[in-house]
Amino acid sequence: MVVAGISPNMEFTIRAASASDVPSMHRVRKKVRENRLSNPHRVSEASYLPYINAGSIWVAETQFSVVGFAAIDKPAKSVWALFTDPDAERAGIGRALHQRMLLWAKEQRVERMTLSTQKGTRAAQFYKRAGWTEVGTTADGDALFEIALMS
Repeated sequence: MVVAGISPNMEFTIRAASASDVPSMHRVRKKVRENRLSNPHRVSEASYLPYINAGSIWVAETQFSVVGFAAIDKPAKSVWALFTDPDAERAGIGRALHQRMLLWAKEQRVERMTLSTQKGTRAAQFYKRAGWTEVGTTADGDALFEIALMS
């Protein structure tokens, strides 16, 4: 399924990621300004492959490049990643990726999901506006969020 999105500044599509997208997704992940990896070696290009194999990772792309991606860890019922290239922020990419991954989770009959993100970030505010509830703090001090998908 390909989803198109248009903002005043950018036209993009959302599609399932493939192995050939891994370098672009990793470039976006390393470029973000918030929720940066404290240990960049913790996430390698190989880290994306289980999500590609599971069909639970999507990219947002313009006609020129990948500008964002999102992935769900289905066994853990959690968001593994949702990142937008800082140069493409405020174009609706994060919102479109978020909608796509929640739709997939519902199709997979996932009833409840979690995620963690740094406290006080724009990401934390994004998730609150998107209906996630802050339910605690992780051992690393990040905010822990939860959302119910099935009523």
